Amino acid sequence: MDTIASAHLAASGGSALASVAFVIVGVALVGGLIWAFRLGFRVRRREPGPPRPHEQPRMPASGPVRESSEGREPNEMPRSTDGERLTPHELRPTGSRPGDDQGRPRWDEGSSGSFGSGGSGAR
Repeated sequence: MDTIASAHLAASGGSALASVAFVIVGVALVGGLIWAFRLGFRVRRREPGPPRPHEQPRMPASGPVRESSEGREPNEMPRSTDGERLTPHELRPTGSRPGDDQGRPRWDEGSSGSFGSGGSGAR
């Protein structure tokens, strides 16, 4: 049997409505995709372009920024004088400050050098 004739036979009767619905859904889907692409192009046109070479970040005149390393010590938490808890506006800026000893910490003699390794840990 010819394929065109079989397609005509399949489209006749109760399946004709299904075929028309299938075509309508396909056309609606293609229309939705076209609309989404056009909307994307419009949004893309409104966005700024990539930065030009003269707008790119430059190295400072002093040269590259280097890593700094310093010992820090914590600020102590202030105590209230009347025994009540302190509110945030009564606290000074907490955090840390530069330490008095800026030397690198070294291992103590007789110390294991790590936690829980079974060493004596006596100082």
